[in-house]
Amino acid sequence: MSLFPAPAPADYGVGQPDEAELVRRARRADGAAWEAIAHGHMEPVFRLAYLILGDAADAEDVAQETFIRAYTALERFDETRPLRPWLLSIAANLARNRRRGLGRYWAALQRAFRENPEPFHPPPERAAAADARRLHAAVARLRPDARDVVYLRYFLGLSEAETAAALGIPPGTAKSRLSRALAHLRRLIEAEYPDLRDALGDG
Repeated sequence: MSLFPAPAPADYGVGQPDEAELVRRARRADGAAWEAIAHGHMEPVFRLAYLILGDAADAEDVAQETFIRAYTALERFDETRPLRPWLLSIAANLARNRRRGLGRYWAALQRAFRENPEPFHPPPERAAAADARRLHAAVARLRPDARDVVYLRYFLGLSEAETAAALGIPPGTAKSRLSRALAHLRRLIEAEYPDLRDALGDG
């Protein structure tokens, strides 16, 4: 049985089972049920890992490990709760751990090349793509806890309750953390990315 999604979700015919039923079937080693679960959640798991890590290959590794971890822990999952926040919490923890490890390597590379840096000239981009990249760069400069709550709430479009569940914190804490993160982001944009204010409709 593969732990990763097939090209298309399993076809159960008329009357598709709900997610709780898929979880129960996957616990009984129903490979088609697990593939349907993985296929339905792989994209947001990958997107979250990519937003945290900024590298597609690393994000793919984290996404695959997320589903391995989830499958091995499936017996402990409360099937009455939504599956996606649980999967995203696993992915976020794995990505943050990987980011810390990559950060140590990056710091070493920076020290090695600081005296003779290679010039970098990014290719020309369309204005909208450039704005998106600058916004991502601004968000990436927030503290990790602030960055993660912004990613989940706005980049992945989770509700406040889902964001709190994915982060493993109370909803009130998630709401206040998001409010502080947005205030910090607004100040950062005004100070260092003023051209983004018009693009964001914040002029």
